[in-house]
Amino acid sequence: MTPAPRRDTRPADVQRVRGRETYRNAWMTVTEDVVRRGDGSEGIYGVVHRAPGVVVIARQVIDNEERFCLVEQYRYPLGARRWEFPAGTADIDDADARATGRRELREETGLEAGSTRVLAVLDVAPGFTSQRTTIVLAENLSDGAESRDVTEGDMTWAWWSRQEILDGIVGGRIVDAQSVAGWGVLLALGL
Repeated sequence: MTPAPRRDTRPADVQRVRGRETYRNAWMTVTEDVVRRGDGSEGIYGVVHRAPGVVVIARQVIDNEERFCLVEQYRYPLGARRWEFPAGTADIDDADARATGRRELREETGLEAGSTRVLAVLDVAPGFTSQRTTIVLAENLSDGAESRDVTEGDMTWAWWSRQEILDGIVGGRIVDAQSVAGWGVLLALGL
């Protein structure tokens, strides 16, 4: 049986008519935008604007076994601690995602990356935020001193094996969407 041809269901262009900033802090801005669709109807979008992000998959061979660095921290919106790959957002001084990744890894774990590689760029949650995240692979690691900010004071980190990460995702210990997506990219690339 031949499948029916797909009908193009993409909407016509959406134009921003007007908008207003409804909230701002050091990490984000929220706007409410009135839009006009191609058919002339109007609607409202609430958009969270954040600096570009990075997720760092730090990999090292330790005692002849491949290991990956994950951090655990309290996530206030969820009221729970979560294991995830080191992550953060770009600072003005960060020239690119690789620089952001090296900085975040160093701040959160003290690990210094000897080499970094961009694996993919992902939309975080395009239904409500404009933020994009770059998945960075960090290797050739050396120990250093962490320099966490006050919001990361409760953070810990540990080395996980490939199997422990897979079990953590399937078993619900690793549920951070960006970390799970980054792991999927790593596996899809055969790394």
